Amino acid sequence: MSLIVKICGLSTRETLDVALDAAADMVGFVFFPPSPRHLELDAARDLGEAVKGRAAKVALTVDADDATLAGIVEALKPDLLQLHGHETPVRLDDIKRKFGLPVMKALAVETAADLAVLPGYRDVADRILFDARPPKEATRPGGLGAAFDWHLLENLDLALPFMVSGGLHAGNVAEAVRLTGAGGVDVSSGVERAPGIKDSEMIRAFIRAARTTEELMVR
Repeated sequence: MSLIVKICGLSTRETLDVALDAAADMVGFVFFPPSPRHLELDAARDLGEAVKGRAAKVALTVDADDATLAGIVEALKPDLLQLHGHETPVRLDDIKRKFGLPVMKALAVETAADLAVLPGYRDVADRILFDARPPKEATRPGGLGAAFDWHLLENLDLALPFMVSGGLHAGNVAEAVRLTGAGGVDVSSGVERAPGIKDSEMIRAFIRAARTTEELMVR
């Protein structure tokens, strides 16, 4: 089983190059102004061109309208759209038809009841990302460094590929994968020295830890 490793919230050429050189499978770019990782379109265009097919480019948006998505798609030319807001299955289907791109729907998890929405997304999402539910006072839905109870995903029977996010770092990624059986891991704040400021060595350490986990999975 191959574990997909995604480094999200990249905003500089230096840290993008580190993620690519360390063989990240996906590199994520945030388009949400309240986030310290938000990218303007010109910067996204430059970073997107630098990827040169070495990893899948993921555009993270939060309840974006069609005009906003069109601008992002034109600038970044993403391989995958990550929808991190309150997008319904109908909205996902609409976005897929209009932009011709696969979508990964992020779902906030705090209790088992939060998994009840999964059947609605099963036939339209290409991938699910489970993330921790943010506190009510939060200004953004992710990238907060909080983990959820991974036991909630134990023995999950989901006919879709899924990833886990929220509070991951090099020291706990193995446990997250072991408990959830996730096919991918997504990290942002766990490889930062300050909000929005990625740390090159932390990126390398996270990817090393994830690859070690992957090796143990196939033994």
